[in-house]
Amino acid sequence: MRIGIFTDSYPPYINGVSTSIVMLQNALEKKGHEVFIVTVNAEKLSYKYENENKIIRIPGIPTGIYDYRLTGIYPLRAIDKIKKWNLDIIHSQTEFGVGTFARIIAKQLDIPLVHTYHTMYEDYVHYITKGYFNGTSKKIVEYLTKFYCDKTATELIVPTEKTYKLFKEKYKFDRNVHIIPTGIEVERFDRLKYTEKQLDEVRKKYNIKKDDFVILFVGRMGEEKSVDLLIESQVDFVKSNKNAKLLLVGDGPDIDSYKKLAAKLKIKDSVIFAGKVAWVDVPLYYQIATIFATASRTETQGLTVIEAHAASLPVIAANDPSFASIVVDDLNGYLFKNKRQYKKIVESLMKDPDKVKQLSKQAKVSSERYSSKYFAERVLDVYKLALSGRDSNKGFFNRIKNVIKRGLHDK
Repeated sequence: MRIGIFTDSYPPYINGVSTSIVMLQNALEKKGHEVFIVTVNAEKLSYKYENENKIIRIPGIPTGIYDYRLTGIYPLRAIDKIKKWNLDIIHSQTEFGVGTFARIIAKQLDIPLVHTYHTMYEDYVHYITKGYFNGTSKKIVEYLTKFYCDKTATELIVPTEKTYKLFKEKYKFDRNVHIIPTGIEVERFDRLKYTEKQLDEVRKKYNIKKDDFVILFVGRMGEEKSVDLLIESQVDFVKSNKNAKLLLVGDGPDIDSYKKLAAKLKIKDSVIFAGKVAWVDVPLYYQIATIFATASRTETQGLTVIEAHAASLPVIAANDPSFASIVVDDLNGYLFKNKRQYKKIVESLMKDPDKVKQLSKQAKVSSERYSSKYFAERVLDVYKLALSGRDSNKGFFNRIKNVIKRGLHDK
């Protein structure tokens, strides 16, 4: 099968969406399928062709939102090359920019369009509006999301029951929706894959000792991730355990305010801001941690939680529907409702290393069901469904044409 993946997020730009796309691409190619990528040029306002023209990067204008660039919806120079790909299926990963182009080209070339809904954009409009007209902006985003997913996609994939309910209850839409939890390359996070020397180099870089109790968070430094809860809780952790460290991996618009918060609380020595880390190096940071924590309530799934489990880390996560299907209390981690509960859980684990080991073993087992191979198989099933739907529709319209022709002939 020849598959075209259209996305605004792709390496070197790193986030949950780009990570999942690379994983899907690799898994599909291992199964013998050809994968072609249309994405944005994150470096220059120009076209760029890679991997023998199997990757097209189209010009994008900086938006001021992280590294995100907005592309035109009909890049003429890319169209001829895409036509030569002879795609069987188009799989869009974003609603706007390149995602809109995917819908136009799918319609133009009569190719079935599968769309994966990754991001609850209404939780991010404040970055554009700067606090003004948030209510109106959210309604516009909701309308566009519903339109793109309902009116233009042949099949829709969502990662969790939470996002399925969003479409069913809020957007009043449940046609052609498939719940497929996004997978990861589980083997990337296996502790046995990395040497002690590699881990020591990372520890040395941040002055982390081997016996430190390291609480890890990986993700965007933005208010929607509630990183401030983790930082504020660190005050009490340091009091009860001088070896407690909070390791924050990622960049974002609020990183400076979080650094000021740590300084204000006089805990900047125990809160480590690693900043942006190269995609290939991220697994190393999981390996030097003791537990993983997240207070975010805006995830559609939360791939970092699965990555943490794959790295044998117990996960302490906010009690959000996105995490509830992944984190099981007292099995592979714990869910918390508020800051007080979060602090109580972490403090108990700091005093009970045997419990941490027990949770770690189960965490690793839990991650196996999110393997990239299993994920790719389920996505392929949706591709086949989209293709069969197109073929049946063509057969239907051909029968209608034949009926009309016979009617005209009889006259």
